Amino acid sequence: MAYYSTVLLLLYLSWVLSFSLVCSQNDLPVKAASIGNWLLIEGWMKPSLFDGIPNKDLLDGTQVQFMSTQQKKYLSAENGGGKNLIINGSSASSSETFRLWRINETFFNLRVSNKQFVGLENEGQGSKLVAVSTSPKSSEIFQIIRKEDDKNRVHLQASNGQFLQVKSDADITADGNGSSWDDDDPSVFTMIIGSGLQGEYQLTNGYGPDKAPQIMKDHWNTYITEEDFNFMSQNGINAVRIPIGWWIMYDPNPPKPFVGGSLEALDNAFKWSEKYKLKVIVDLHGLRVSQNGFAHSASRDGFQEWGSSDIQETVDIIDFLAKRYANQPSLLAIELMNEPRSPGINLVDLKKFYKDGYDAVRKYTKDAYVIFSNRLGGDLKELISFSNSFSLVVIDIHMYNLFWMGFDNMTVQQNIDYIYNNRGSDIKSVSDQGPLIFIGEWTSEWDVKNASKEDYQKFAKAELEVYGRASFGWAYWAYKCDEIHWSLKWMIENRFIML
Repeated sequence: MAYYSTVLLLLYLSWVLSFSLVCSQNDLPVKAASIGNWLLIEGWMKPSLFDGIPNKDLLDGTQVQFMSTQQKKYLSAENGGGKNLIINGSSASSSETFRLWRINETFFNLRVSNKQFVGLENEGQGSKLVAVSTSPKSSEIFQIIRKEDDKNRVHLQASNGQFLQVKSDADITADGNGSSWDDDDPSVFTMIIGSGLQGEYQLTNGYGPDKAPQIMKDHWNTYITEEDFNFMSQNGINAVRIPIGWWIMYDPNPPKPFVGGSLEALDNAFKWSEKYKLKVIVDLHGLRVSQNGFAHSASRDGFQEWGSSDIQETVDIIDFLAKRYANQPSLLAIELMNEPRSPGINLVDLKKFYKDGYDAVRKYTKDAYVIFSNRLGGDLKELISFSNSFSLVVIDIHMYNLFWMGFDNMTVQQNIDYIYNNRGSDIKSVSDQGPLIFIGEWTSEWDVKNASKEDYQKFAKAELEVYGRASFGWAYWAYKCDEIHWSLKWMIENRFIML
């Protein structure tokens, strides 16, 4: 009797597993919209969010250079850091570039290319300038004082209350009085502002703890609403991919400068998705120490620093998400990490994280997909054999006809041919080897100048046809964006894209 009971139990479990797989597969392929710039800010998608920040050109991660008006040479961290500051040369490179860590609108830390912070020697007891500290302390705080009628002419006031001045090429000290703005004053510098970041860290730290909570609440409540989920369901979209940041695990009191509330918004997304019969892909897009250095990873200063020591914390975030949403009927997949960067992220570390993250998801659900994101700059096939040892695993490949050399000179037809030939071949070559493939980001924007509506329609048609061959499906970047061709909502409403 026990034998027959065991057989019946095994048959039942086999039926349950088969039913689960069939239910999951019926959700495929997905035609998804990535809801970027909602729960994870990307400033280029809605620049007006930053308009109220004072000194908004000096946000966290902004790269600046300081040229002595007297010497006509640049302030430099000797050897990129670990030594004294010097004055070096009439042109600037990485050693002459400082990344801002913003304390408030006028006070900053200055981080050098080797990731040390500029400060006073002997932990503030001396006046000589060095770049040796790996974490900022009080002696590494500087005030950037801008001339009222010329914002690029500055004094740099150190923590001792004195001003940086150039005594010689190798003698930079904080003992000046900053008494004038004349060119021959050794404490006057021309500040050259280079590239910067506009992510969630920059937004919340820029507004500060008094204003940021209301700014973010207003944004969450208006940028995406229930009506958007209804619109998607009525226009051929069957899933949403929702980028989030690591601090969501600590909601409602995340570490500063982030503010609480994104978890409630994600809960709403699940509620609306269930109501309008959409599936949800939760995408861990931003990690505490960035996996790619981009603003969309919520990086503070553009350095990519995620590594083996950060695996467990990242797994904990995945565990939190899986536990919270595993029983939500609209959960389709959890994407463990967006766009890890090669070679900055070691493939061994990434695979260990993917295995541990997969196991964390499987603690709570057997039928949600787990998405592994390919490394930017890596081999499209580098995760194939690894992923084949897991069940219900998907490989995310992003496909933009942008950002790399060559696309900027392509004609309309060359772009379309590239989709049919190159992209089609890539999808087939990866798909033939086993795992499900997800074109997790693409857009119908390109580098073609003065393209007509018909040109865009032909390009979008080619993309939909080719990306529709991906076994898991695709997600357009993004659902909503000020840049109109990046906005799937605008493209649908204006009939550039027909689903």
